[in-house]
Amino acid sequence: MKSADAQGATDALIQTDNGKAWEEKMDIYKLDNSERQMTRELYEEIFSEDSKAFVDYYYTEKTKDNQIYAVKEDGKLCAMLHLNPYTILVNGNEKQAHYIVAVATKEEYRKRGFMSALIKRALQDMYQAGETFTYLMPAAEKIYLPHDFRTVYEQDIKYYQPGETEEGMEVSKAVEADCEALAQWANYMLGGKYQIFARRDEAYYQRLIRECGSDGGSLMIYRKNGEITDCRLYYPDEEEPKSEKPKIMVRIVDVRRMLMSVRLKSLMAACFQITDPIIPENNRCVTITGTEFSGVMMMDSKPENSEGTITVAALASLLFGAKSVDEVCEEEGVQMSERMKGEMEKIVPLSQIYLNEVV
Repeated sequence: MKSADAQGATDALIQTDNGKAWEEKMDIYKLDNSERQMTRELYEEIFSEDSKAFVDYYYTEKTKDNQIYAVKEDGKLCAMLHLNPYTILVNGNEKQAHYIVAVATKEEYRKRGFMSALIKRALQDMYQAGETFTYLMPAAEKIYLPHDFRTVYEQDIKYYQPGETEEGMEVSKAVEADCEALAQWANYMLGGKYQIFARRDEAYYQRLIRECGSDGGSLMIYRKNGEITDCRLYYPDEEEPKSEKPKIMVRIVDVRRMLMSVRLKSLMAACFQITDPIIPENNRCVTITGTEFSGVMMMDSKPENSEGTITVAALASLLFGAKSVDEVCEEEGVQMSERMKGEMEKIVPLSQIYLNEVV
């Protein structure tokens, strides 16, 4: 199974002197249902490593409810970006979020700022829709760093290996009749271990079974004494699982919603300025207060009361546990008083993450 992300599009995000000029006059379209299939040719051109069966699956299943943004020039599709929807549980609270995939530009249209413009438009639309954060699996992290995405998680996907099961364990190929029980088991198991994960339901596993099958694989269920204990992917044609773990990068969409999603270790209060070069509404001075019992409470504050400044990218690294307070203070654009540092250390980071979806 292969990721349908930004492979082949790296050059498209390299900034050039005339990138702004191109962005001002390009037309960005949010494709309707009847237009989504027109992007398949570009998908197959850029992501040529994906099998026809997998692309058939993607354009049958995932395009039913996703959003596709496109740049056209003279009626020709030049670049695209897909947003695939998921319901994400964050500290037990459901949030609608989009997984950015299939980011691509035709070779002859690269280095003209198309990808930058698509990302900016998608982020601004997600903000208007009330979303908290977005995420993606990068072909290369450097592509997305200028857009304030930060790496917070490495996928840890376990595969079924014949002959490696313990005594008394039964392993069988999952079928659609198993999907409801799988979802109930997974939500209970994940909810007990992780702060962030995609909510499972029957449709989630029905899709996953078809996704595995498109690449010749299966979803295998482990049972002991009749009870589900695990489920893993199985690809019999692959000699051994890939050793390199795909990375997941996040980008905060709405800083207020993001801050309200975390928990606190103890009583805290801090006032600081947030900066965001892409979503103007995130440029604000806020005061956050709360306790380990109340959670975060927040209000807008006057800049003269600020104890420091933090960029939206550094805030993501801090809130998702990728960096400590001292580490984010070393980043450009970040400054905190000693008192603010102490207060920010009272935030419980969202470091227990399980986002193992491919597309």
